[in-house]
Amino acid sequence: MISLEQLTKVYGHGDAQTVVLDRLDFSVDAGEIFAVVGPSGAGKSTLAQCVNLLERPTSGSVLVNGENLSQLSEKQLRVARRRIGTIFQSDGLYSRRTAAANVALPLEYLGVTAAETRARVAELLDRVGLSNKAGHYPHQLSGGQRQRVGIARALALRPSVLLSDEATSGLDPDSTRSIVALLKELRDDLGLSILFITHEMDTVLQVADSVARLDHGRIVESGRIVELLRNPASGLGRALRPARAHESAPADATEWFVSYTSAHVPADWLTRLADQLGTTVSLLGASIETVDGATVGHASIGVTGADREHLITVARSLGLDARPEPAGESRPAEILEKVA
Repeated sequence: MISLEQLTKVYGHGDAQTVVLDRLDFSVDAGEIFAVVGPSGAGKSTLAQCVNLLERPTSGSVLVNGENLSQLSEKQLRVARRRIGTIFQSDGLYSRRTAAANVALPLEYLGVTAAETRARVAELLDRVGLSNKAGHYPHQLSGGQRQRVGIARALALRPSVLLSDEATSGLDPDSTRSIVALLKELRDDLGLSILFITHEMDTVLQVADSVARLDHGRIVESGRIVELLRNPASGLGRALRPARAHESAPADATEWFVSYTSAHVPADWLTRLADQLGTTVSLLGASIETVDGATVGHASIGVTGADREHLITVARSLGLDARPEPAGESRPAEILEKVA
C-alpha cells in the first residue's frame, strides 16, 4: 500500500516560488490500480519523482506499507526505495545489454549471486512473456517488448508498489492493450499497488480501478471509475467518456442527452422510454460498453412532443439521467434508429 499525505512540492523562494504539488492526499491499496491524469503542466512528472523520492517533497509524506519514506536518510532511502518499482515512459534499457542483462541490473547492483540472478531473470522474463527474447538487444525488440523488459526489471527486487510513469505513451494500440493486460495480471497475481500516471483517458478506462485528476498541482476530482462514469455531474467522468458527434434530431424533435446512472438499466430502455412517453424517440448516437464488469454509457436522443419533467422522471425510473442538449449545428450520423 502507498499513501500520500499533504504532499507538497515547491520550487524557488519568496515571490519567485512555484507550487507544483499542493497538499495531495490519496492512497493506493494493495491490489489496486490508481490512475492520475491531467493536462501538461499539471504536475504529473513531479508527482512521479516525489513518489519514488528522486525529488524530496517540500512537505508532507510518502508512506509505503506504513513507513514514511520522506523522513528517511539517504542510506535508509536506498533500501526503502526497493519497495517501489518504476516503469518509465522511455523503456530506459541499455542498448549494449541484452534483455536478460537489462533485467539483471538491479540484482547485480545489490550483489546477488550469479546463479540467483540467472534464476530470477528467467522467472521474470517468463512472467512478462519474453523467455524467448532473453538474448535479444533492445534494437531487436518492438516498443511493447522493450516496455515488457522494463516491467520485468522493475519487478526484480520484489516491490510492493509499482509506479507507471506514462508507460504506455507512444505505444501502438495493440502494444498498449498488451501492457495493460500484463499490469492487471501482475496486480492480481502479486497484490501490487500500482500508481498509473498518464494523459491517455482511453488507457485509464482499460486499466484503472480508481482515478484522480490533477490540475495546477491539486487533485480536483477523484473516485472509483464506474462511480464517476455513472455520475452525470462528474467532469472527470465526462472526460473519461466524451460524447462523440451524432446525428441531428428531426425538425419536430428536441435533443436530449441521457447517461447511465444505475447498474440496472434495461437493455431495451429506448423502447420502454418511447412506450411510456407515448411518442417517437430517435436514437441519434450512443456509446455503451462494459467497464470493470459494469455497463456504462450515454446516448443522444431526439424526442417528439414530450413533457420535459415527465421525460426526466421516466428516464430516472429506467436508471438514466436525462438533460436537454444545447442547440448546435447538425453533426455527422453515427447511429440512427427510431422507436415509435
